Amino acid sequence: MVNRLNSSHATSEKRTMPVFSEKELHDFCFDILSRLGASDEEADRVATHLVTSNLVGHDSHGVIHLPGYVEQLKAGEIKLGTSIDTVRETPSMAVLDGNWGFGQLIAQKAMQIAIQKADKTSISCIGVRNCNHIGRLGEYSTMAAEKNMVGIISVNDHGTAHVMAPFGGITGRLSPNPISIAFPGGNGEPPILLDMSTTVVAEGKLSVRRSKGESIPEGWAIDARGQPVTNPEGYWGPPRGALLPLGGALAGHKGFGLGFMLDVLDGALGGAGPSREGATRLGNGLFISVIKISDFVPPEDFKEQVQNLVRFVKSSQLAPGFSEILVPGEFESRQMNRRKATGITIEQETWRRLLVTARSAGLEVPP
Repeated sequence: MVNRLNSSHATSEKRTMPVFSEKELHDFCFDILSRLGASDEEADRVATHLVTSNLVGHDSHGVIHLPGYVEQLKAGEIKLGTSIDTVRETPSMAVLDGNWGFGQLIAQKAMQIAIQKADKTSISCIGVRNCNHIGRLGEYSTMAAEKNMVGIISVNDHGTAHVMAPFGGITGRLSPNPISIAFPGGNGEPPILLDMSTTVVAEGKLSVRRSKGESIPEGWAIDARGQPVTNPEGYWGPPRGALLPLGGALAGHKGFGLGFMLDVLDGALGGAGPSREGATRLGNGLFISVIKISDFVPPEDFKEQVQNLVRFVKSSQLAPGFSEILVPGEFESRQMNRRKATGITIEQETWRRLLVTARSAGLEVPP
């Protein structure tokens, strides 16, 4: 397969912070996955999701994950060409088995089913098990918002990846258990979008800081002795430390409580299982719910109320050091517009790993 990457971006592995267009980065990822046997549908879906995550400013969920996916493919942990099976189903719910295919395809299909069911039954609920990493949750909740619905999605790590310390503890016991909620914004504005981890920060944020050789703020993570760390390496150890629950040392009971409840919805309800001893297969257990707005109130009335809320929130007097107030989703929308215009910057260490990954897949890359 011909390498589609613009050679001007790859003339030196030592170049700091190369910048790519959306298409260049997509085609680069697509070619790597195709070389490893992924179908065009699989390669395009995963590449599109990863690059879009970079576009909206969530580099922690972008192409930085591709080397890991390639390792999983080679180990047989990501199964190519698998079906998505329905385990249980009623008009308003379903439990799906992803059979360990690419998470991005499984989650997209699950949300599509949830939207179709909500259109007929007002509210739907989908549980998913045996699903690999699905990436940035905001993409899936936004699918419902674009259909004039409310989209809710949360995931755990299939009972593994115990990176969050419970409030009052120092040993990881929960996965980050992120949640995303989206609904239409109205007046032609992008959807209102919440996409957050129940830890102070997603582990991927530490990975990005480590790749850049940067420190992390105190209050994000602790080492294995429970001491705050500002060097990302202090978190990874060994022995590994833990991420703090949302709210940190003072109010972490709130993030821990939310993460605990989501672990049950994400894992126990769909059969993936909540965090536990002995779980070794890393993946995502999914909980999805979709609400059809028009069965509650006229969509235009809903959007008008949302816009009134936005205006009211933004009318607050600003705190010192702030120039404006952003509502959920505005950051992503602005980053998308800016990066589409100026390109996507990839930190040097991530780019180096991508080049190694490309060559391991047999893709020719200029020296």
